[in-house]
Amino acid sequence: MSTTTPSASLRELSGFDQTPAPLAGSTLILVDYQNTYTRGVLELTGWEAALDAAAELLGKARAAGARVIHVINDGGEGTPYDIRAEIGQIHPRVAPVEGEQVVVKTAPDAFVGTELGELVDAAGDKDVVVVGFMTHMCVAFTSAGAFLRGNRPTVVADACATRPLATPGGEVPAEQLHLGALATIGDLYGIVVPDASALN
Repeated sequence: MSTTTPSASLRELSGFDQTPAPLAGSTLILVDYQNTYTRGVLELTGWEAALDAAAELLGKARAAGARVIHVINDGGEGTPYDIRAEIGQIHPRVAPVEGEQVVVKTAPDAFVGTELGELVDAAGDKDVVVVGFMTHMCVAFTSAGAFLRGNRPTVVADACATRPLATPGGEVPAEQLHLGALATIGDLYGIVVPDASALN
């Protein structure tokens, strides 16, 4: 049985810096930590552990004086993403405090059609730390969006989660999809770290 060795990432081949973002000099972007993903048809695999990790990271970011921006997705009235209803609101464990801005988006890339880019620029940070729900969707696309606009994203893996999906070839388990999304991010768009301890 043959084994293969993972190839070098596009980041490595391009000579990009692989140093994780320092929390004190970064903007923390928390993406879609909405009640949407904690119950019902969109409940994510492992959301509780990911939320615990996000709460810990948020506490560290606040203590470090980092800029914190919360992002929520608005799918409209009556949807699982209805921000006017309790289901679409940010989970209390990571709710914003006074002075932390909330950006409302309608696309997977939180920079599209929102003021997020202006807020990041106003903070003066090239480094952004991106975490949230779902790993394969809004975390991946927001990380790509940050990279494409000239920011340097770092994604904290244990603060993200997703759900299993069906494909023509069979179901993709949530953990596999999560890891695949992190691999995509880490190949080019950003630095992926296992947990908040990697951020100095």
